[in-house]
Order: sequence, then structure tokens, then C-alpha cells
Amino acid sequence: MEILPANSRPTTSRAMTTNLVEEAKRLAGIRAVSEHFDPSARYVGIGSGTTIIYVVEAIKEVIKQRNITNNIQFVPTGYQSRQVIVDAGLTPIAFDSLPDGVMLEVAFDGADEVDEELNCIKGGGACLFQEKLVATRAKKFVCVADYRKNQSRLLTSWPSVPIEVAPMAARTVITALRALGSPAPKVRSGILAKAGPLKTDQDFFIVDAPFKPLLTASDVRNGQDGSGKDGVWDIETLCQKIKMISGVLEVGLFVGKNGYETQAEGGQGGQKPVAAYFGMADGSVEVRRARPGTSLDIV
Repeated sequence: MEILPANSRPTTSRAMTTNLVEEAKRLAGIRAVSEHFDPSARYVGIGSGTTIIYVVEAIKEVIKQRNITNNIQFVPTGYQSRQVIVDAGLTPIAFDSLPDGVMLEVAFDGADEVDEELNCIKGGGACLFQEKLVATRAKKFVCVADYRKNQSRLLTSWPSVPIEVAPMAARTVITALRALGSPAPKVRSGILAKAGPLKTDQDFFIVDAPFKPLLTASDVRNGQDGSGKDGVWDIETLCQKIKMISGVLEVGLFVGKNGYETQAEGGQGGQKPVAAYFGMADGSVEVRRARPGTSLDIV
């Protein structure tokens, strides 16, 4: 029997925490699918990350239990999510193969952090550009996460805003981000640092830009200054400022209107989720819903 050195043995508490988080993700996925997956749908978006594995498992189980002839096509947000779809025996379709004018019935995706107004940070898995494409092509974007992602303000726990940039513009973008008040923006390294920067599916770089916690629309309405003074920004203003930098493809802030609100105005989908499902440490699932309109419900 091999005896590991004490400092290399996984602690019981660490293993318990890992199991707790994974179970929280699983329960959140099951609940979200039970309330938002329509087996008669023609197209469904599938996001990236570890939580989405449980969403796909739950969808597969619904199809199996109801003995449904599966004609649904699933739109992935990247290579990893496509493999999850394929491994589940479901049918993927590329985003740019969707028929003109057709919307996804729903898009399920995770998040790195979600605030109390359902603004999200995404891009920890480097798929933020395709994630935003899919979210804004869906009638509703449903976020699925564990309790660690549930924060009152963005950049409370998650350290930075992911930004997808053209490689040749990376240094220019970093300089511009410093001017906006980010203290130490940097290009994200690959798994092996010696192999160079991480590359997205678009062959772009990811720049991670830390900022102070971001103000919500409610904060601004209540008189707080989110114009960037002293490095304090509100979410929408910062997102717009970063998006305007030459060389930026997309910003990992999902803000503005949700699908309900956008469609009410004659548009398509929105960047913000219509609901966020958080698997909690006690085995429950907390749901934060945006009703058609602007109000939020937490159950």
C-alpha cells in the first residue's frame, strides 16, 4: 500500500466540499431543466462549463423517461459543450447553421458570478463570445450555478472581467484597460504557461481585467457614481467602455435586458438570464426569477 506524504493527502473537508459543490450543481441543473426544458422544442442552446454537464444529463433523462422521439438540435457555445452534447447521444448543430429568423426556445448556461439583478460574469472557460451569441439568440437564457456564484455585486468573489481580444491588439487593449482603472489586466496563460497564452475557439486571447466591485442599476438610481471615478464603475457603463476599445471582440459582462424584456420591445433574446438557479450547500435550490417586466422574485 502506498502511503502519501501528509501534505499530499486530500483532506476530508476538501473532498466533502467538492462533493457538496457537485451535488449543488446537479440539483440546480435538474430543477432548471424541469421548469424550462420543453421536449417539443426544435432548438436548444447548451453553454459551457462543469455545471452544464448536469443540465445535459437532466435533459437526456427527460427525453428517456417520456420516450420522446428526439428531434431537438442543440446549439453548443464551444468545443467542450459540443462534446458534452455528443457524448449524451444528442444532436449538435453549429450556431451559424441555424435557419434565418429562428430562435432557440431556451439556452442553458452557467456563470462565474451572478449579482442580485441577474447581471453575470462569464468567460472563465474562455467561451464568452459564443456564449453571448447563443444567449441573445434564445427566447430565454437560464443560468445554472452553485451557491458560490451567488453574490450581491459582481467582482465580489470572482476576481476579474474576462475580455476576448485579437492577439495583435492585446497590448493596446491592456493599456486602455489600465486607463479605465484596472490595476493589473493580463493575458490569460494556457494550462501550460510555457505553451503561451490560452487561445479561444476563435483563436483569440483572453485578457482578465480586475476592477472594484461593480455597481448595479439600482445603485446608480440611488445616487452612487458609476462613471469610473476612483475606479468605481456601474456594470453597463464599464461594459460599453470596454467594448469600444479597438481589438475587443466581446466582454464577459452579461448585462442590460433579458429575453422577456427584449422580445416585449420587438427584439430577440437578451444577455441577462430570465432566471438563475443556485444549488445550495444544504441541498435546496434557490431560484431568482425575472418576471416579464423588471421585477425579481427569489424563491
